[in-house]
Amino acid sequence: MLERNSSETGRRPALLGGMKRIDLNCDLGEGAAHDAELMPLITSANIACGAHAGDRATMRSTVALAERHGVAIGAHPGYHEPGNFGRLERAVTPDEAAGLVLTQVQALHEVAGPALRHVKLHGALYNQVSRDEALAAVVVDGLVRHFPKLVLFALSGSRLAEAGRARGLRVAEEVFADRTYQADGNLTPRSQPQATIQDEAAAVHQVLRMVADGRVRAVDGRDVAIAADTVCLHGDGAHAVEFARRLRKELAVAGVAVRAFGT
Repeated sequence: MLERNSSETGRRPALLGGMKRIDLNCDLGEGAAHDAELMPLITSANIACGAHAGDRATMRSTVALAERHGVAIGAHPGYHEPGNFGRLERAVTPDEAAGLVLTQVQALHEVAGPALRHVKLHGALYNQVSRDEALAAVVVDGLVRHFPKLVLFALSGSRLAEAGRARGLRVAEEVFADRTYQADGNLTPRSQPQATIQDEAAAVHQVLRMVADGRVRAVDGRDVAIAADTVCLHGDGAHAVEFARRLRKELAVAGVAVRAFGT
């Protein structure tokens, strides 16, 4: 959870190479109380598909809310584990992983129709498919066969991003505002104490630097090159709305255009 009353950490990074642009995505339809307040502040909504959270009714209402605000609609498939919010890794075969993704994408497609624009995996499934080449290959193969027009939101520099691009999918490389990074470019596991950034100012600074300079400071102090097409804002924190407003303001001051990926 980000803390609002924090001191600024570091100067605002200067933009390089002219105008920059970024997509702001958020996981919604998961039962948080402020989806309606967040929706106007983002450009892409990843909507839970009834596995880790949500149901047919929340899918319909969240799709309608996104359409009302002109926000790009995406499917957010995860493990069928609402008790732990789909954040517990488990043994899964490539075919099982692909089945989970395709079934849930289809469920949201039945609600959103042609308005469905992207897919972003959730939680433990996201992490496992991001780093496992075999899982990534089969998940991507399924998307290529059944939903080839969807944009794939994938962890920047991950196996999933590589597999999607190699098979001809449009890939949006994703970075995180409130998560820390390891020296290899992976996210710090949530089981570790430094996994999340608690200071709101530090999270804003991290986003601006990733967008402006294409770099992020790892937990060991090293700078890591990173591609940033879309930034994830977690929608379940106590100050999620305030953080989204502050980030939009800081991006505007820095001259960064905020638009849905591919528009």
